[in-house]
Amino acid sequence: MEKWGRQCAYCDAEHAPLTIDHIHPTSRGGSDRVSNLTLACFPCNQRKSNRPLTEFLAHDPKRLARIEAQRKAPLRDAAAVNSTRWALFGTLKKTGLPVEVGTGGRTKYNRVRQGYVKAHWIDAACVGKSGDAVSLHSEQRSLAIEAMGHGERQRTRLNRHGFPVGHKTGTKSFSGFQTGDLVRARVLKGKHAGIHVGRVAIRFRPSFALKTAADIFDVHPKYLSLIQRSDGYAYQ
Repeated sequence: MEKWGRQCAYCDAEHAPLTIDHIHPTSRGGSDRVSNLTLACFPCNQRKSNRPLTEFLAHDPKRLARIEAQRKAPLRDAAAVNSTRWALFGTLKKTGLPVEVGTGGRTKYNRVRQGYVKAHWIDAACVGKSGDAVSLHSEQRSLAIEAMGHGERQRTRLNRHGFPVGHKTGTKSFSGFQTGDLVRARVLKGKHAGIHVGRVAIRFRPSFALKTAADIFDVHPKYLSLIQRSDGYAYQ
């Protein structure tokens, strides 16, 4: 799926049921090797039938050349992931904890049989044997966590020639706040009067930049109250 971009190799159809097609038909001596397999939507698979690829795409030489080049692309990344995940599974089993594995097909079967809609968090609940009987409600929501990092390590600003033009201060906080803190701002007057929630970027003066879901504006730290310290992650 990753190798062929999750779309039909012959017509670029996406979000449609895809089948595995033998580029060189097995009836003509083709093998089941990965280099001879591609993705095709059902109509294209039927139209191609057991015709050679050169005959089927005689009218589209650019696509023919692209498929011939793409079919030979190595799958080193997939091999590394497969090796890593089984090593991880084996290590976790040694802890004695209840660990299980499952396939995408099993996950979909569990979800469809229980009548749940397609969503990432629902799929996560329906994975494996333990996912065949889960109780989910429409009011439930997943917690989205995004890695934000902890800022830059570079302490010196350089120009395009590589010469220093400025230095960052060694202090990372001011007035009890640091960049990335989640805060609530209670602004009493002006254009942005009201209560706002967002992340703050400090300046070493009483004028911080507050980024909310709708806007970015300056705010005095006296109007801010801390909700959560910056820990490298954003939670939603």
